[in-house]
Amino acid sequence: MDWDRDGKDWPNREFSRFVRHRPHYWHLQVAGNGPVVLLIHGTGGATHSWRDVLPILAERYRVVALDLPGQGFTRLGARQRCGLDAMSRDISALLDGEALLPDAIVGHSAGAAIALRMVRDLKRPPKALVGLNAALESFKGPAGFVFPMMARMMALNPFSASEISRWLGTAAGVEYMIAGIGSELSPEGLALYRRLVADRHHTDATLAMVAQWSLDGLQHDLPSIDVPTLLIVGEDDRAVPVSGSVRAAARLPRAELARFPGLGHLAHEEAPEAVTARIEAFLDDRL
Repeated sequence: MDWDRDGKDWPNREFSRFVRHRPHYWHLQVAGNGPVVLLIHGTGGATHSWRDVLPILAERYRVVALDLPGQGFTRLGARQRCGLDAMSRDISALLDGEALLPDAIVGHSAGAAIALRMVRDLKRPPKALVGLNAALESFKGPAGFVFPMMARMMALNPFSASEISRWLGTAAGVEYMIAGIGSELSPEGLALYRRLVADRHHTDATLAMVAQWSLDGLQHDLPSIDVPTLLIVGEDDRAVPVSGSVRAAARLPRAELARFPGLGHLAHEEAPEAVTARIEAFLDDRL
């Protein structure tokens, strides 16, 4: 993704900054004052996913959103560091270096797994965690087919990122994927996802993340993560079943579950005001 070309009208552009912290060149958005709340998007996403959430939270908190390595506008500096453990360590080091250690972390999908892993890697643990349709088990439905397929294609064909970008970077391709995970987005939201997946560098980094992803260690550690955790689920999510969050909540020592009927995997993009209000109510008691 090219900032001058693709970032001209990027959501919340006025809060964007770029930071070189080994091994990557990071795109961050920082807004507001107060306790630090970190937002981590899911696989194949970017800061645009928080376009309506960030301004609301920034009225009360210092909100930090970032693009994962190689995705969105963060430039990938080391391809082998796209797995869960490596990303957790690299993000933790980045935030420490920028004096932005989070008091709370909100993660969507795979971002929720990163948030839980960061409890181990941060210099001090956060006071609260929120997982939105947390991907703490294997993907199901269309996502369960597409993501492993993407990883296999990457292993077999080094040019697969370009092929997948051509396949998904159409209006029909993006609409198929978004509908397949149970969400309905505005034309603006769909256009932003088209912009992302049409970029082969973004798609290549997403493929690398999928190929290196393993939840085995995190699953083992869930009972030892003694941080208040809210797991929010959209009951129409077709990528991450509600049952996965129910099982995770039972294993996490201090977890609670909130259900949103009628919303899918991108619940915070479909109903940002309602979802953010639930996040704020949870954080108010802990920050």
